[in-house]
Amino acid sequence: MKIILAPAKQMKTADDDFSWRDLPVYLEKTEILMKKMKQMDDRQLKAMWRCSEPIAWQNVERLEDMDLRGRLSPAVFSYDGLAYKHLSVGAMTWDQLEYLQSHLRILSGFYGILKPFDGITPYRLEMQTVMPDIGDLYTFWGDLLYRELIDDDHLIINLASKEYSKAVEPYLTDKDRMITIVFEKTAGKPGLGSAIIKVARGEFTYWMAENNITDPEDLKSFNVGFTYQEERSDDTHFVFTENKKA
Repeated sequence: MKIILAPAKQMKTADDDFSWRDLPVYLEKTEILMKKMKQMDDRQLKAMWRCSEPIAWQNVERLEDMDLRGRLSPAVFSYDGLAYKHLSVGAMTWDQLEYLQSHLRILSGFYGILKPFDGITPYRLEMQTVMPDIGDLYTFWGDLLYRELIDDDHLIINLASKEYSKAVEPYLTDKDRMITIVFEKTAGKPGLGSAIIKVARGEFTYWMAENNITDPEDLKSFNVGFTYQEERSDDTHFVFTENKKA
């Protein structure tokens, strides 16, 4: 079983945490992307990143000094968005971290696919980006993410955003089962905000590691702020609705 999670735009260098173990599996492909970005001027990069000037300049500086083999930190400690804050890897036991290393895979526009302890450097490149002379990143990565992700039980637990899960979905076969975890408001209420969904994805992943979940049926017992809804779920979508506030 593999769990997929999207990366976060917010990143940090986690110098005080655990050491990284391996280099990303598709680092040669990453080098192609880095080389292309270094050939682009500041204006082109800002337009491609679709971000504010302060964020653009921060990432221009990162790109100028980027080293894909040095000054690295483990991927799961390097992302700093809501999902990762609530994944709470700093509070995990060694067994829980090993669970993540075995089961969690982070999809990335820049690195393709990452194990939690793969060594990475801060970057900015979303999966939906179209790069000059390279094209869209879905085509650039092709089926490589799927091939690295799938294992003998052909089971994927999807906690990634649509932008990232669609890098895998086109390559699923009849042998594969992808279960998408869906978080919703209670019936009749407006949809959840993206921030709440990101928090829930992080907490769900933490809960899986805490409880050493390997059977998909056990996913239905998650009850941290949400409750599984049998009547609204099917074999490929497990729906959880937000618990009513007291």
